[in-house]
Amino acid sequence: MIDIVTFLKSLILLYGGLFAITNPIGAVPVFLSVTHDLSLRERREIATKTAITVIVTLLVFALIGQWIFRFFGSSVDAFAIAGGILLFRMAMDMLSGRLSSVKISREETEEFDEEVVTLEEVAIIPLAIPLISGPGAITTVMLYMAKAGTFSERVAVLITIVLIGITVWLVLCSANVIKARLGRVGIKVMTRMMGLILTSMAVQMIINGIKGAFGL
Repeated sequence: MIDIVTFLKSLILLYGGLFAITNPIGAVPVFLSVTHDLSLRERREIATKTAITVIVTLLVFALIGQWIFRFFGSSVDAFAIAGGILLFRMAMDMLSGRLSSVKISREETEEFDEEVVTLEEVAIIPLAIPLISGPGAITTVMLYMAKAGTFSERVAVLITIVLIGITVWLVLCSANVIKARLGRVGIKVMTRMMGLILTSMAVQMIINGIKGAFGL
């Protein structure tokens, strides 16, 4: 039986955290860059495939995270500390108003401007992986699922991933409108805001990992 109150509370907190990490608003300039010569229909097709790839990727790692921990002999607390450090590095890049090098480098973006690639390639790499569902997002959903103590919390994690995928689709489909309304400066401001949220999440993740590892 799902506790509705716990479920909704978990859903809101998880969505806010995962939205900050995936930062679909920050992906808008890259999306427009790699799709600048495509039609509206083709852009929507890429947005759809990107969103589906994000959902599938994060769901898979959320569901098999426990087995990954066991296979590599890593504890959840150790993974939390490592994940927190990774997120902190991403947050520092975001606070500087630039795309995190943990996700995708400038060279990788330029490669897709110069090469002839299929819609599937653009949707999966670099948009879905690693730009949106990169190491930070994958690490986070694995930890979310590992820390979920009740059935309602585990369901909330899975639904949150689907909601993030839907959000990614809506944002990418509205990329031109978002860029026109926010502009390059507005997008950088949003990225910095997400970076600030991500910084606090990263620090708390490290604190929780240290507490668990040393039994504090």
